[in-house]
Amino acid sequence: MLEGAKSMGVGAATIASAGAAVGIGNVFSSLIHYVARNPSLAKQLFGYAILGFALTEAIALFALMMAFLILFVF
Repeated sequence: MLEGAKSMGVGAATIASAGAAVGIGNVFSSLIHYVARNPSLAKQLFGYAILGFALTEAIALFALMMAFLILFVF
């Protein structure tokens, strides 16, 4: 029963990876959209996009860390 609960917890923790993938897709689709509208701001917008990517990816890494903690520690 404990193994089943661990598997359910790990599955719930990895759902955040799908959310992070959607977030990264939104960041870069917005980058393409706004660079197409104003190419002179491409360098500044790319810096903001990389920051958004890093923050969104951090959420996925925290979710992965929680999944491993649930699976191997508890």
